[in-house]
Amino acid sequence: MSEPVFELKDVAYRYPEGALALRGVTFAVEEGETVAILGANGSGKSTLLKLLDALYFPTEGEIRAFGVALEERLLQDEEWSFCFRRKVGLVFQNPDVQIFLPTVREEVAFAPSQLGMTHQEAERRVRAAMEDLGIASLADRPPYRLSDGEKKKVAIASVLSLSPEVWLLDEPTASLDPRTSAWMVEFLISLKEQGKTVVIATHDLETARTVADRVCVLGEDHRVVTVGTTEEVLRDSQLLMEANLIARRAGRA
Repeated sequence: MSEPVFELKDVAYRYPEGALALRGVTFAVEEGETVAILGANGSGKSTLLKLLDALYFPTEGEIRAFGVALEERLLQDEEWSFCFRRKVGLVFQNPDVQIFLPTVREEVAFAPSQLGMTHQEAERRVRAAMEDLGIASLADRPPYRLSDGEKKKVAIASVLSLSPEVWLLDEPTASLDPRTSAWMVEFLISLKEQGKTVVIATHDLETARTVADRVCVLGEDHRVVTVGTTEEVLRDSQLLMEANLIARRAGRA
């Protein structure tokens, strides 16, 4: 059996000012599966994705990626860092955090140009990513003048241009209109059908129900409440209420 793509053992993370974001997190993500990290706002979902993307590093415990301990010193090795960044792509919840260049084309081209691709290969990937997402007509537009849905597609295109094996997406349907939200769910399904490994952080239970093979629930105490199949977790209404993912019914304690 192959190594998990990610394996977390007793992972904790505190921000530099001391605030606790995660504690005692243990679970694994297998190759080719889609996992939804469910939790209320502030439970640590976004922080967990940043740990998986090696933007943060645990203050306690260990994360292994592709069988190797994910440590800050390892990311200082240029060859290993390039390999990791080409394998793993993160789409932030707020695309304004991710988008910073003057035009859509430059934005989509940024990652390929930084990760050692030839100019010709980078151009091919940029063109294909924009066409796949239906944003080729926006290539010369400044991103700040786009709608939220268009910005989200630009952020995704900037990751798609790398064709990563692993996708990390933070609240992928947040702030999207119904049509774009439905498109996003179809995009997640397409990644699954391609055999990509996908981890999404969300409190949208319907999106999790539609796309996820397994679910990891984070409680408001920043611990893992449970890990299980999507079906078994989402039918446990008591657990979902305790995790503040659904409202308690009137009259219940």
